[in-house]
Order: sequence, then structure tokens, then C-alpha cells
Amino acid sequence: MDQPLDEIAVRVLGCLMEKELTTPDNYPLTLNALTAACNQTSSRDPVMELDQATVSRGLTDLAARSLARGIHRGDARVMRYRQEIGERLHLHAPERAVLSVLMLRGAQTPGEIKSRTGRAFEFVDPSHVEVTLEALSSLSTPLVMALPRRPGHKEVRYAHLLAGPPPDDPAEEEPTPRAVRHSESADRTAALEREVALLREEVSGLRAELEAFRRQFE
Repeated sequence: MDQPLDEIAVRVLGCLMEKELTTPDNYPLTLNALTAACNQTSSRDPVMELDQATVSRGLTDLAARSLARGIHRGDARVMRYRQEIGERLHLHAPERAVLSVLMLRGAQTPGEIKSRTGRAFEFVDPSHVEVTLEALSSLSTPLVMALPRRPGHKEVRYAHLLAGPPPDDPAEEEPTPRAVRHSESADRTAALEREVALLREEVSGLRAELEAFRRQFE
């Protein structure tokens, strides 16, 4: 990609790729159907509320990059739209399925990708997804990349690169065991100090009462 796509173009292209695989009878999509796909509340992260004018601008951007185009199907008067990235980059169905789910739902592990691409393509197991991710990441212009493993997590997540390198993960690092032990020790010390202070107050009170009792017999 000469220039990264913005989030609108990513959503539009991702929806075209998804619907081509999941609802082929209704594909290519009308502008109305494409807008509805972009605004789905399921299988989307983040959820968006785009109007048709915004979706049209996304299509214009994609068409200028030869990533999508409008066509007339048969005698229909309504323009329909299809993705072109699959043909342009010679992407197979599993590669299109993986790429579309990353575009529509953000960074994911191979296991998550497998569970979320069932309608688009049936992967045998997560290793099949990993092979597909490797193919997408080894293109002359890589389309996906592995993200640094998050603290406390075993699986690596993958993200698409159509919008440029993904931002740093904002998730806070988990405290190290040493830091946890230090925190617990500090809490116990503070509790003991409070108990000692209370005992000292009680002893002072008892001493005062004893002195008052003694003075009664002097």
C-alpha cells in the first residue's frame, strides 16, 4: 500500500470481503446493503454508525487504489460494489477470510480467528490459520504481522497492516511477583504499626487509671 487506508476504507473493504464469502448470492453489494454491513452490531469491533455518503467516500478511496469497484449486474439499475484486492494480490479464500476478520474485529489470536471465520472458511485447526497468517505476512508487501506477546498471555495476536502499523497495545503490564510481594509486605507493616499504636494508647490509659487508683489510698 502506498498510503495506509483510513478506518472507513478498512471497514468498507472488510465488509465487501466478508460478504463475498458468507453471502455470495447477494454479492456484489448495493450501497444500502454495504452500509448495513458496515453498521452491524455483531462481529464488528468497533461498532460504527456510518451513513451512505461516508460509505461512498470510502468506496471512492478504494476505487482510486484499485481495491474495489462498482458494477451493474444484469438489467439492475442500482450500482453494486465488489472488492478487488483478492484478485489484485491473488489471495485465496482462507487468506481473504483471515484478512477480513482482522479488518472487522481487530487483532486476534489464531484460535479466535478460527472460531470467527466459520461462515467464511472452515479452517481445520489453529495451525491451519497460522499457515495462512504466515502466507499473508510473507508477501512482498506484508498484509499482517504478529504483535508482541502480552504479559500473562501465551498466544500471539495478529493484526492487519492495511491501515499501517498497529498502535502500541495500551494494556497495562501485570505486576511482577517481586512487586506484588513488596506491596503485600508494605500493607502488613502498616497494619502492624496501627495495632502497635492502639496498644500504646490502651497501655497509657491503664497507667492513668492505676495512678488515679493509687492516689485514693495516699
